[in-house]
Amino acid sequence: MTRSTALLTDHYELTMLQAALASGAAHRRCIFELFARRLPEGRRYGVVAGTGRALEGLAAFRFDDDALGVLDGVVDDATLAWLADYRFAGDVWGYGEGEVYFPDSPVLVVEGTFAEAVLLETFLLSVFNHDSAVASAASRMTLVAEGRPCIEMGSRRTHEEAAVAAARAAYLAGFATSSNLAARQRYGVPSAGTSAHAFTLVHDSEDDAFRAQVASLGTGTTLLVDTYDVAEAVRRGIEIAGTGLGAVRLDSGDLGVLARDVRRELDALGAHDTRIVVTSDLDEYAIAALAAAPVDGYGVGTRLVTGSGHPTCGFVYKLVAREDDDGRLVPVAKRSPQKGSVGGRKWAARRVVGGRAVAEVVSHADTFAEDERPLLRPLVRAGEIVGTEPLDVARERHAAAVRELPVAARSMARGEPVIPTEHRTARGSVAP
Repeated sequence: MTRSTALLTDHYELTMLQAALASGAAHRRCIFELFARRLPEGRRYGVVAGTGRALEGLAAFRFDDDALGVLDGVVDDATLAWLADYRFAGDVWGYGEGEVYFPDSPVLVVEGTFAEAVLLETFLLSVFNHDSAVASAASRMTLVAEGRPCIEMGSRRTHEEAAVAAARAAYLAGFATSSNLAARQRYGVPSAGTSAHAFTLVHDSEDDAFRAQVASLGTGTTLLVDTYDVAEAVRRGIEIAGTGLGAVRLDSGDLGVLARDVRRELDALGAHDTRIVVTSDLDEYAIAALAAAPVDGYGVGTRLVTGSGHPTCGFVYKLVAREDDDGRLVPVAKRSPQKGSVGGRKWAARRVVGGRAVAEVVSHADTFAEDERPLLRPLVRAGEIVGTEPLDVARERHAAAVRELPVAARSMARGEPVIPTEHRTARGSVAP
C-alpha cells in the first residue's frame, strides 16, 4: 500500500484551511504559481527537476485514518471531516521536467479551490526546491565535463531518501550512473560501483585484493590504486589484470598531477585503453580545473547532493488569482518589499532565434509568436494525472534545452542569467 504524503506539510497549511472553511473562502477558485524570484547567486540558469516525484506524491496525497489521527487536536472536527474526503480535483501545468528555468518562470501553475490547492504548497516546494537544486548543480558539472561521464556517489552524504531523489535528479541532468541502488529500483537509474579502500585493507596485500576483484568482476573492472603507493599499484594492477584493465581510480592527492603520472605509466605498460577515474570532493570548478588532465570520468558526491553550495532554488508558491463574488478570476499579488509578486495567471515561452534561446517570455496571454516555444504542459486535468513520462524523456529534454542556451551558459564565472526574462502585459507590450 502506498504511504500517504499528506502530512509532508506544515501545520499552518491546516489552520489556514480551517479558517477558510469557516469564512467560506476555501471554495473560491484560485491559481497558485511556483517560481523563483531570482537564481541562486552566480548561477546562469536553473534546471526543473522533481516533476515525476511530485506527481507520484500527489497521487498519494490522501488523509487516511493515520493522518487524521495525527491531526486530531490540530484542526476541528469539521475540518477533519473535509480532509477525510480530500482529493485534488484541479488542474496543474508545468515546465517539462529537465527544462531550464529563469527568474519569474512559472515552473508550476496550480488551479483549483483555495482549500485543495493551498494544501499542496509545502509538499511541492519541498520536492522542487531539492531536486531542482541538485539537477542545476549536476547540469553545470556535466557541461564542464565535456562528454566525460560523471558518476553520482553522494548517498552517504545526505538523508537516505534525499539520496534517492538526488540520484534521480543527477541522472536527469546528464550523469551517467549512480551508486544508489534504490534509485535503480524505483526510477531505472543505471548503477555502478566496484570497491573502496576497505576492500584493499581487508586483504593481506594489495595484490591479493586486486586478484580477488578481477577474478570476481572481470578485467573490465576499476581498481582503486591510491591505498598505498599509486605508481606501484598501477604496475601491479596491469600485471594482474593485463592491459585490458577497464580503469583505475584516484581518490586523493593532487588529482591533476597524479592523473598525468598515471597516464604515462599506463601507456608505458601498454594499457592505452585503461581509463582514469577521479573522485574526492569534486564540484564543477574542480572538474573544470581538470579539463586538460588525462581524466576519463568523475565521481561526485557531497557537492552534488548539496546543490554545490546552493541546496535550494528559492522557489516560492504564491496565490496570483482568485475568484471574486461574480465568479471571475481577478489578479492578486503580494506587495512586500523584495518579496513582491506579479498577479494574474501567466503562461511562458522561450524565444529561440537561429536555434539559440534569446529570452524567457512570461505573458498573461496563452498565445505566442512563431519564434516563441511554449513551455507549460498539462500535468493534471480535473484531478487526473496526465503528465507522467519516462525519466529518459526528461533527460533528453534537458540535453536539448542546454544545447539551445547561449555559449555563456558554459561559463563557471559568476554572472547574470544567460537570457533575460521579459514580462508581456495583457496589452502585448514586453518589458524586462
